[in-house]
Amino acid sequence: MAVEEEGLRVFQSVKIKIGEAKNIPPYPGPNKMRDCYCTVNLDQEEVFRTKIIEKSLCPFYGEDFYCEIPRSFRHLSFYIFDRDVFRRDSSIGKVAVKKEDLQKYHGKDTWFQLQPVSADSEVQGKVHLELRLSEVITDSGAINHKLATRVLECQGLPIVNGQCDPYAAVSLLGPSRSEAKKTKVKRKTNNPQYEEVFYFEVTRPLSYTKRQFDVEEEDVDKLALRVDLWNASNLKFGDEFLGGVRVPLRVLGQAGVHDAWYFLQPRENGGKSVKVEELGSLRLNIVYTEDHVFPSEHYTPLRELLLHSANVEPVSASTAHTLGEVCREKQEAAIPLVRLFLHYGKIVPFISAIAHAEVNRTQDPNTIFRGNSLTSKCIDETMKLAGMHYLQVTLKPIIDEICTDHKPCEIDPVKLKESENLETNRENLRQYVDRIFNVITTSGVRCPTVMCDIFFSLRESAATRFQDQDVRYTAVSSFIFLRFFAPAILSPNLFHLRPHHPDPATSRTLTLISKTIQTLGSLAKSKSANFKESYMAAFYEYFNEQKYADAVKNFLDLISTSGKWDQKSIETPIMLKEGFMIKRAQGRNRFGMKNFKKRWFRLTNHEFTYHKTKGESALCSIPIENILAVERLEEESFKMKNMFQVIQPERALYIQANNCVEARDWIDILTKVSQCNRKRLSTYHPSAYLNGHWLCCKLSADTAPGCTPCTGGLPANIQLDVDGDRETERIYSLFSTYMTKLIKMQEACGSKSVYDGPEQEEYSSFVIDDPQETYKTLKLIVSAVQTLEQQHTKYKRDKFKKTKIGSQEHPIGDKSFQCYIRQQSESSTYSI
Repeated sequence: MAVEEEGLRVFQSVKIKIGEAKNIPPYPGPNKMRDCYCTVNLDQEEVFRTKIIEKSLCPFYGEDFYCEIPRSFRHLSFYIFDRDVFRRDSSIGKVAVKKEDLQKYHGKDTWFQLQPVSADSEVQGKVHLELRLSEVITDSGAINHKLATRVLECQGLPIVNGQCDPYAAVSLLGPSRSEAKKTKVKRKTNNPQYEEVFYFEVTRPLSYTKRQFDVEEEDVDKLALRVDLWNASNLKFGDEFLGGVRVPLRVLGQAGVHDAWYFLQPRENGGKSVKVEELGSLRLNIVYTEDHVFPSEHYTPLRELLLHSANVEPVSASTAHTLGEVCREKQEAAIPLVRLFLHYGKIVPFISAIAHAEVNRTQDPNTIFRGNSLTSKCIDETMKLAGMHYLQVTLKPIIDEICTDHKPCEIDPVKLKESENLETNRENLRQYVDRIFNVITTSGVRCPTVMCDIFFSLRESAATRFQDQDVRYTAVSSFIFLRFFAPAILSPNLFHLRPHHPDPATSRTLTLISKTIQTLGSLAKSKSANFKESYMAAFYEYFNEQKYADAVKNFLDLISTSGKWDQKSIETPIMLKEGFMIKRAQGRNRFGMKNFKKRWFRLTNHEFTYHKTKGESALCSIPIENILAVERLEEESFKMKNMFQVIQPERALYIQANNCVEARDWIDILTKVSQCNRKRLSTYHPSAYLNGHWLCCKLSADTAPGCTPCTGGLPANIQLDVDGDRETERIYSLFSTYMTKLIKMQEACGSKSVYDGPEQEEYSSFVIDDPQETYKTLKLIVSAVQTLEQQHTKYKRDKFKKTKIGSQEHPIGDKSFQCYIRQQSESSTYSI
């Protein structure tokens, strides 16, 4: 979700590798081990959870998580939880990285010390304050100064135990000060509006009798205002601290007025007295990206260079291939390149060109496409994007069954449990492998056209280059089996085949199946030798029959036939997304209660349904053609976050997702699948219809046309399901990051052009087939990148000039207070 900034669109995304934890404190009981998992949180909102690693104080996770960030945030946080025998999860420690510090750790494996988790430090949100110092003349004629403090509102307060009933406590800090005043409690909201004013005397006349104020005047600059937010709790433990701010009165300056937003901060002594090293540490690799996307015309020179890549001779001299040469990892280049070429319908000629060049450089047919080359990474990424529905319809039913039935399939005698029988386990595993093998090898008709066209090109290039007849099969099988089906079986959650991570026993079953399927698809001549483990070699003897090799070859022949099949002709319902959410009753019964209930939602390419629980019959079914719009629902409607609405001809279905990332995912996929409906709305109501009127426009008719334009969304066609300008911006960013390598590559071209001797070692990493053509391309790339660099520099300079610290968009934080004081003094000097 982009944020518009004066013609510029800003996107946020984060890619995280959760490695491992070490030295977790032991459980305080006879069994010292713990069952730990890790969560990823935007501030305090959980958006991802790893699998549980049982019986370990050094759990290894090895999980990746990527998401588009749909809102502003202050901290990216990671929590380690322990699941105990009573299924009550307790937090062990956390890592909280401030947004402004994320670039310090960009792309680096970093060990973070776990910090203690306490209610006092779990702070988020901001508060709007107005301070005014005024003179008051008393009855005796003395001049007395009073500080008027207005607490206007708060935004984004944390929700504690499912509720937020906040109030503010305001006090003036100084010598012998103890005054404290409270606002009213605002019920069931984390965005409270207060508009309450409190008065404090800050200058006392000499006639004031109390001993502690026997000085004529207090030093205002030494005083500070303290505002703490609390959640009014009904529990016996007392109210919960939500955050606070300390405002030195010197901010009043000469004008005596201060109006600003503040980020709430934790209490200075809020943490528990726990030694940090006692909690252990967590290894993370964080890549946070902000894309600042300009209007499309700014990207025309670079975009045209990229899209022309397939036509450049040799292809190693093209702009896209050059990006793969200068990036540290080929994956960095492959992701935006594939998305850009898919968007413009040029992915097949581009991959065909780079694959043909790679095949011609390969000497041994047994090593074809075995390395992590730009070709391999681009095909991997294309299969992930184009083949997701194909995986859903092919593998999901059997993967669901394996995860639900929990049949024992361990065939390693060392790992066998006492209650299990080795032959029974082998038979269970054999049946699973047989069924998955059959659904894969009979699924050729469903393989997406773009994948078939790429496989056709691979097959032709390999067959032309090598005399070995099997190479035309292995060139395709190395992708479809090794890099597509096998990884999807191994980690179904990463391919959206399962909503959560499989339990350890199921994960082991899937690992054994994946190994076997991978070997079956490889068509290796000595397959048993492929296994290091003797028990796997023995198990594979079940499949040493010619019928398996024949089935693989027939399948590979089918999917490498260009342009024969069309994915759109599939009539079988494809499960696109499912999971628990909370929905509001639609009120079909006029007098029925419209309450909120947890339901299992399921979306296919035919219908959107919800069920009382997973596996039961549908309570309600909405045909895709009846979805007229899918839009967010304003939080004020029901005082609930992460809500959206599915608008139908007669009514709207209001749904609450579990977090902001999940809400965005549901909105995106529902919008995509209903994009081509003829009766889609152009306007909608962003708020609910309650108490006889729409909350947004106050119209009383429940059939009144919408008051806000629909946001539209992404088309269903995968070639259009990409923001071309954003991908070009990402490619610019990569070229800018690796500019020194571009210059080094230019030097390598010059060296190769004038020197025929052995290649210099510093230039040996580059593939340069034609130095003159490559140099021309590099010169054009550098020019296009420098032009965009100037645009970014101007944008940053203009934004810095317009940034007002203390505004709602840029609240004052613990590091920005001095910047605010300096900004205020500069503006005062200017105005004088």
